[in-house]
Amino acid sequence: MKSNLIRVLLIDDDEDDYILTRDWFKEFQVASCTLEWVNNYQAGRNAIASGQYDVYLVDYRLGDGNGLELLREAIAHGCTAPIIFLTGQGDREIDIEAMKAGAADYLEKSQLAAPLLERSIRYALERKQNEQKIREQAALLDVATDAIFVQDLDGKILFWNKAAEHLYKWKKEEAIGKKASELWQEKDLSKLQAALSILMKNRAWEGELQQITKTGQEITVESRWTLVKDFDNTTQCFLVVNTDITQKKLLESQFLRAQRLESIGTLASGIAHDLNNVLAPILMTAQLLESQLDDERSKRLLPILISNAKRGANLVKQVLSFTRGMEGDRTLLQLKHIVREIQQVIRETFPKSIDVSTSIPPSLWTIYGDATQLHQVLMNLCVNARDAMPNGGTLTICAENFLVDENYARMHLDAQVGAYVAITVADTGVGIAPEIIDRIFEPFYTTKEFGKGTGLGLSTVLGIVKSHGGFVSVYSEVGKGSQFKVFLPAQQTPESLEEPEKELPTGNGELILVVDDEDSIRDITKTSLETHNYKAITASDGIEAIALYAEHRDEISVVLTDMLMPSMDGLTTIRTLKKINPNVKIIAVSGLASTEKVNAAADIGVKAFLSKPYTAKQLLQTIGVVKSGK
Repeated sequence: MKSNLIRVLLIDDDEDDYILTRDWFKEFQVASCTLEWVNNYQAGRNAIASGQYDVYLVDYRLGDGNGLELLREAIAHGCTAPIIFLTGQGDREIDIEAMKAGAADYLEKSQLAAPLLERSIRYALERKQNEQKIREQAALLDVATDAIFVQDLDGKILFWNKAAEHLYKWKKEEAIGKKASELWQEKDLSKLQAALSILMKNRAWEGELQQITKTGQEITVESRWTLVKDFDNTTQCFLVVNTDITQKKLLESQFLRAQRLESIGTLASGIAHDLNNVLAPILMTAQLLESQLDDERSKRLLPILISNAKRGANLVKQVLSFTRGMEGDRTLLQLKHIVREIQQVIRETFPKSIDVSTSIPPSLWTIYGDATQLHQVLMNLCVNARDAMPNGGTLTICAENFLVDENYARMHLDAQVGAYVAITVADTGVGIAPEIIDRIFEPFYTTKEFGKGTGLGLSTVLGIVKSHGGFVSVYSEVGKGSQFKVFLPAQQTPESLEEPEKELPTGNGELILVVDDEDSIRDITKTSLETHNYKAITASDGIEAIALYAEHRDEISVVLTDMLMPSMDGLTTIRTLKKINPNVKIIAVSGLASTEKVNAAADIGVKAFLSKPYTAKQLLQTIGVVKSGK
């Protein structure tokens, strides 16, 4: 049966001090303690190494050695029992060094008495128990999905859990001891200062913070702060729990954008009807006067009036197209005929510096729609592409049959699972800046010079496509170009459908490394792979990918990497992976499959290219081809 006695070892070369200490122990009133004694450095070292004692009293002066050296050695070798340091009067600097080295407490021998000794032992044991409890709690915090850490009031990190490592990309050993300002960048420092003030006043604070991680990734966190008090109720530090809501905010912004467009549409619709009522009598009156007045002045002015009234009427039609799509005359259509008409108009009217390329498969599915409106959709997109290439470039129009699966639908908010005809209009122009890409579909929003655009082109596109039950995706890179993809529901009878899709190809437990800076893409791809008998590990940028590949080189079958990432782009990542293993199998992924990018990837040995968003079928088939080496 385990003894409840507290075993204390005194390490002191003075026998008189031992006798005095032994007598003090006999005066203890509260707990049962036993005292043993060794009188030299080596005996003390051996006793500590044995781990048989609950508390150690270590004197500074130990003949050939000293207690400070023994303390440091004991801590370095993993001693977990509390060590109380004993010094002579006036050895304050030594006492401080002892505390820095890990002593539980220090006592001056000249002031020592039984009550003080007992209190110090009890405090040391209680502190050690608390530390053990904290370690156990920390182990529980490490399995939490929220980033949890503790900061002192100067911002220094005292505790850092696994989820914090994952969110901020700093390992625990890198983060502990550093200030938060060294680990990530706050986008709004004034908000941070205000939060600290509220924390000190109310002992708690919660709110949203925008931060930039070690890898340059912008994140939004829901942050909760709580002041932590020590045993004597003085403020030491505060606990922070951060929940990553970056993806949630992204979906919210998409939803709010849709609501904003709907609100603007409702307003614009009302204005459009009123304008129709104003323009109709003006136009009719002007046309009537044109047939009745013969004087030269009227003949010169009335056509201007009629022309501008018609222009106003056309603008009203565009607004109505945006707001409710305008039903029009809808029939079963083959889009290849509309594309051919558009191609002819482009070749006759666009600058010769713009090369036009089209690709329409003969087996393109039919859709149900209004030919005039869909002609307007493609024409608006092509005109925008032309304007984005003032010095010339390549305009590509292509169409394909496309089955949207759950994998793809999770990557695009407006997509529904089903069969679509996808028409892509891509250019090699100036591209769209990330900060305005969310606004391009708003009516009357334009980046063109005054008089060169109404800002209704893309809003009309969106309105018509939505009224046809479809959706639009856009991907752009500044200086590289833009790609607009219009998805329209395919109209197929059971007889006209292709043969039932074969079962998707599955893996045999191979490990795939997925590299993408978008959390949702990584998570969805990982889930799809694991559903189809692959294993997957993920990296948020090229630097993390290289570290993971170096660690799991012999296990990784294929690397799936995005081409556009912070810290280290896709091409640099691929080149580095090739240096580690020239035979590494890589699939390059991008939202903008430009010829330049495809060629650059091919030049460094990439055999496959995948455009995102992608379906599970496209993902699995591409991996299958790359694995087989065909």
